[in-house]
Amino acid sequence: MQYILKIDCPDQKGLVHEISGILFSFGLNIIENEEFVDHVNNHFFMRSEVVGDAERSEVYNKLCAFLPDSAQIQLHEKRKKNIIIFATKEYHCIGDLVVRHHFGELKANIMAVVSNHNHLQELCEKFGLPFYHVSAEGLARDEHEQKILGIVDQYNPEFLVLAKYMRILTAGFTNHFKNRIINIHHSFLPAFIGAKPYVQAYSRGVKLIGATAHFVNDNLDEGPIIIQDVIHTNHKHDASMMARSGRDVEKIVLSNALKLVFDDRVFVFKNKTIVFE
Repeated sequence: MQYILKIDCPDQKGLVHEISGILFSFGLNIIENEEFVDHVNNHFFMRSEVVGDAERSEVYNKLCAFLPDSAQIQLHEKRKKNIIIFATKEYHCIGDLVVRHHFGELKANIMAVVSNHNHLQELCEKFGLPFYHVSAEGLARDEHEQKILGIVDQYNPEFLVLAKYMRILTAGFTNHFKNRIINIHHSFLPAFIGAKPYVQAYSRGVKLIGATAHFVNDNLDEGPIIIQDVIHTNHKHDASMMARSGRDVEKIVLSNALKLVFDDRVFVFKNKTIVFE
């Protein structure tokens, strides 16, 4: 059996030695390991991949007995995550994800796609994915989200992926899935937050445009950043040309961010992330 172990807790001497000793005592072999200490906050982070036949609950309880009460400990079998994708009209990000899913590259099971428009239904059905069109027409934001929650709760996903889902989620919704909603933003945050980022970028004459994948919280486009990337532009590119170029970097950034999250390589600490790439 192969397990992923993630620990974050206040730093103290001997943590790696003691944790690895506990794993060894259960006959578990560490095949990959990374640690990091945030010296500003005196906080320790560790991710290990281990193999062996130990009983997971026994290992977990032994770790809990040793580590401080405030420690965050995750120990689970290495497997694909179950996700639901939210989309609107744009096809480039969701198209990339469903193709990767079809060929087994996503490290996740797409359980369903939810959209406030029906533009992407044909695409999803071609790949055999359940598609739910939940129109927001005439509904208050919380009413619309209650309808969506009725669908999501049927599947009990581990993560929600916003693949160009062009609606702002309420704090009630995001808090229900804390650190479990991943968004792709068509800008290199924190620059050009909100709508029409390429128009904003063009008006400022920027020389780099990019994309940001981040966890969603109740502050617009201010959740913990997972990964970012940029491409070059120049004065010859108007806003529409920037947008076309931006679509390529958006889908790559989202895909790379999901690989990291689904492989349990991302820790959320305060409003930032620790990423073991």
